[in-house]
Amino acid sequence: MPTEFFNREMAARYDERNSKLSPVSDCMHFLFRLVLEDLPPDARILSVGAGTGAEILSLSNAFPGWQFVAVDPSGPMLDVCRARLEDAGVMDRCEVVQGEVHDIADGDTFDAVLAIMVAHFIDREKRQRFYQASHARLRPGGFFVSTEISYDLASPEYPSMLENWGRIQSRMGATPDSLKTLPETLRNVLTVIAPDETENLWRDAGFARPICFFQALMARGWYAQKTG
Repeated sequence: MPTEFFNREMAARYDERNSKLSPVSDCMHFLFRLVLEDLPPDARILSVGAGTGAEILSLSNAFPGWQFVAVDPSGPMLDVCRARLEDAGVMDRCEVVQGEVHDIADGDTFDAVLAIMVAHFIDREKRQRFYQASHARLRPGGFFVSTEISYDLASPEYPSMLENWGRIQSRMGATPDSLKTLPETLRNVLTVIAPDETENLWRDAGFARPICFFQALMARGWYAQKTG
């Protein structure tokens, strides 16, 4: 994940930018709360690429007995995350770690691993290792939940979808110049891959049955359980 992208300036305005898309994020949070609601009352959750802590705040409000570990490579983002968790009064249920999923000890396992709008920041050649590391840190029966920008950029539908994705970016503050470079950003700055390729990577990582539970334009989400 490009930590230079999530610098102190970006961290400070991250939540304000994302608030423009609250109808989408609220729906996403509602759905993954439903997916996870049968976890134990004392479930332990790992939030990978935790950012400013939005997912932890969403789940901690709904499940007061759950414990959380937030891991993110960006120190400035974790500073904001820690402050938000403290303000919400849930820091006593949380641990904050600077790093990536691989920095969580192999024997430290969880009832769920979340990676919300994270995977497209990970290079294609490192994506398989990311999914494998997430799988390894799940308890048997635990859930992996991941959302990302995912689309077939070679499909005939892509130009129309790109127009609408540009409207999303405009609402988040994109400039005309940045919109001109949006196709290049999706291909070469981010690592956007097609949904079927993502599902194949999940299977290769050990998730036998990835299930798509969310789509909003180019944002797509899956969950799967660890068997065995």
